[in-house]
Amino acid sequence: MSLFLEYIEEIASRKKDLGLAPKPIDSADLLAEIIEQIKDTAHAHRADSLNFFIYNTLPGTTSAAGVKAKFLKEIILGQEVVAEISVEFAFELLSHMKGGASIEVLLDLALSEDATLSAQASDVLKTQVFLYDADTSRLEAAYKAGNAVAKDILESYAKAEFFTKLPDVAEEIEVVTYIAGEGDISTDLLSPGHQAHSRADRELHGKCMITPEAQEEIKALQAKHPKAKVMLIAEKGTMGVGSSRMSGVNNVALWAGKQASPYVPFINIAPVVAGTNGISPIFLTTVDVTGGIGLDLKNWVKKVDANGKTVVDENGDAVLEEAYSVATGTVLTINTKQKKLYNGDKELVDVSSAFTPQKMEFMKAGGSYAVVFGKKLQTFAAEALGVAAPAVYALAKETSIAGQGLTAVEKIFNNNAVGVTSKSALHAGSDVRVRVNIVGSQDTTGPMTCQELEAMAASTISPLVDGAYQSGCHTASVWDSKAKANIPKLMSFMNAFGLITARDPKGKYHAMTDVIHKVLNDITVDDRAIIIGGDSHTRMSKGVAFGADSGTVALALATGEAAMPIPESVKVTFKGEMKDYMDFRDVVHATQAQMLKQFGGENVFQGRVIEVHIGTLLADQAFTFTDWSAEMKAKASICISEDETLIGSLEIAKSRIQIMIDKGMENQAKTLQGLIDIANKRIEGIKSGTTPALTPDNNAKYYAEVVIDLDQIDQPMIADPDVNNEDVSKRYTHDVIRPVSYYADKPVDLGFVGSCMVHKGDMQIIAQMFRNIEKQNGKIEFKAPLVVAPPTYNIVDELKAEGDWDILKKYSGFEFDDANPKDAARTKYDNIMYLERPGCNLCMGNQEKAEPGDTVIATSTRLFQGRVVADSAEKKGESLLGSTPLVVLSTMLGRFPSMDEYKAAVDGINLTDFAPPTHALTSEPAAVRIADPS
Repeated sequence: MSLFLEYIEEIASRKKDLGLAPKPIDSADLLAEIIEQIKDTAHAHRADSLNFFIYNTLPGTTSAAGVKAKFLKEIILGQEVVAEISVEFAFELLSHMKGGASIEVLLDLALSEDATLSAQASDVLKTQVFLYDADTSRLEAAYKAGNAVAKDILESYAKAEFFTKLPDVAEEIEVVTYIAGEGDISTDLLSPGHQAHSRADRELHGKCMITPEAQEEIKALQAKHPKAKVMLIAEKGTMGVGSSRMSGVNNVALWAGKQASPYVPFINIAPVVAGTNGISPIFLTTVDVTGGIGLDLKNWVKKVDANGKTVVDENGDAVLEEAYSVATGTVLTINTKQKKLYNGDKELVDVSSAFTPQKMEFMKAGGSYAVVFGKKLQTFAAEALGVAAPAVYALAKETSIAGQGLTAVEKIFNNNAVGVTSKSALHAGSDVRVRVNIVGSQDTTGPMTCQELEAMAASTISPLVDGAYQSGCHTASVWDSKAKANIPKLMSFMNAFGLITARDPKGKYHAMTDVIHKVLNDITVDDRAIIIGGDSHTRMSKGVAFGADSGTVALALATGEAAMPIPESVKVTFKGEMKDYMDFRDVVHATQAQMLKQFGGENVFQGRVIEVHIGTLLADQAFTFTDWSAEMKAKASICISEDETLIGSLEIAKSRIQIMIDKGMENQAKTLQGLIDIANKRIEGIKSGTTPALTPDNNAKYYAEVVIDLDQIDQPMIADPDVNNEDVSKRYTHDVIRPVSYYADKPVDLGFVGSCMVHKGDMQIIAQMFRNIEKQNGKIEFKAPLVVAPPTYNIVDELKAEGDWDILKKYSGFEFDDANPKDAARTKYDNIMYLERPGCNLCMGNQEKAEPGDTVIATSTRLFQGRVVADSAEKKGESLLGSTPLVVLSTMLGRFPSMDEYKAAVDGINLTDFAPPTHALTSEPAAVRIADPS
């Protein structure tokens, strides 16, 4: 059967079974067949073929785009004649293909001797921004050879006419409100984890946003208010918390945005989203990618009494009162010049933060990518012509405060800043481009990153990036048909692009399903590095890491840069002494609880960098803190370490990178060896004293300073989604931290130790607890299932070498087998321990899940509704989060333990070596040289 007829069958199946339109075409072979049918004017499928060619072919660097561009060139040159595609229309189609093959064709035509075609191609080229070195080098060479057309194009680029000639953002934008949920809205509501397999199929994935009923309500609002854009709202909460998922914004745009191009299906842009407490920083980045708008509504405020004091309820929480209504169906107006939100003539709130000069540029250009590439293209053209580039774009915001020291994040940004003019050090609030050192792509957003790279016509990784990794951890648990279909293609694409990949497309090394954050933590070998990763838990304990959407990951891979404001910081230090039966996870949870108490319920971490002065804690354990900072709604976290601690962490990182080399994961560019070389140089700098471990200045300015009292932590601490809270807005917020005594005798249905929140020490704790309980009771049995998923293979190897794996295996009822991985997700659990394959497992919710309605106690990171456990008809599923020893003991008892039971189970076990540093981890201010004052 021909590829076309197979495609027709697929179309029929998608329409019948899923109610979907034809899948967009990315295959060169299929499109070549379609083109042959277009040429045959008598062909039975010619009309459909023409429609697919024009409206259903993906642009950029897909193989189909190359074939489409070639055929359009033949039409323009008169080598082929298609009645329905004139020369003018062919140029229009090329203009919507963004880059790659289309730019090559346009350059061919623009630099040709046919004056008419050259002028038309030149006019189209002047609107394009996705040009790469091969394209710009070709233009520059033609200009230097005296080509007048090349000069004309470069002059247009130098003026940035591809941007200046775009229409301005409308002064007034009418919106109609839709309350998507009450309380914090996670991106799981907009793009559920269990639907991760379909993210690259945009129309299919769009069907999972919120609920089918919500989708119908949105359509009804659009029909009733055709001139208004539907604005999705998190009422009494923050929109887009907990994850960096571009698919969430894609889904919102699909339902409530506008089509980016009439010739590219299911790629929509410019959605409007809002929250009572604004938009989470990570999610707001994805909104910027699409040129959308994110509003901080402030429509619920704290109630105050006659004395101006905040009124609290019986739980001590602030009572909120409505400042104005945004009930579903309310028509409002955004004034983008006055930067205010109106209901009719009544001003409701100032929304200036949504309309900074930079954000306005994203909206005008149709997204942040076009601005990033546009700036680079303008700079290139001006330099090629030897002229000064006019100030077209908003100047980078460069804030320097005399006499004020630098926080850790300010030092890192100054170290990596590019394209700034200031000779003085920059402080928080500055908005700059920075070099990205390490990039990570994970496997359920990876297919989207591939699409983004193709769309921006990128074909190889930027040489500015020190190291990049494509993981396989989110699909590690179950090697099912969906994983088999998606993951090999992903690994092949990323391997060819230049990343180190968890799976070898050639099958030469063993598939490594290690948790992405653990690998990124190891390959980050400089505490002054900037890391971008396609998951919100990209929060390394060396350098500063930002969880990002799949598109920002693609941009970092393609350009080696990112643009963002320098965030404010909150300083966290510790006092007191840890009790020997407390785990470091308890310190992490207590940090959140004590912070909220110190600041009257205000989450001072939200949207800021947590600078945690950990001191002597090695990177693996310190990562437990930085990882959880995503749930604290922080933008990022930085660990301040002592010199010897940092050296120890770097030596561990070197050994693990060497293991990757020994396994055969090195690439032609010798990326992994390059990382070891960087680590060696960094260690030498620390030892010599020329570049000691990163510390903030002693006169740095913080938004807030939090001191955590370790003496107050006398029970294991649990993060609770509070699923039955009468106030719906307070469910699933991550802010409810309670001691274990609160849960006295509460039944436990399943325990999970795994994902990125654990390290080798956690596996050792389980083994030691087994020895303790074996000694105390003579045997070990489980009254609830215990799922254990080590984060990395090297941890399993080390446990086997040291003997701890033997006792884990002794009491397990299931042990993973890489030679025969599971091909179906488990739906029922026995009261045994399951030793699962390294990877994310239950934390992701896209493969393994607990049984509906279960009460789960886990070490993972997510309190999202339905993520780890769905609701049953009788009971809401609960995913309570705690330390490894607490999880293990709870499954043995089938309930939460008493303190006496807990202390006995961990007696003699060294749970953590954490102690507050004995001296301040700060330094005297010194002159800071901007990395690249150009």
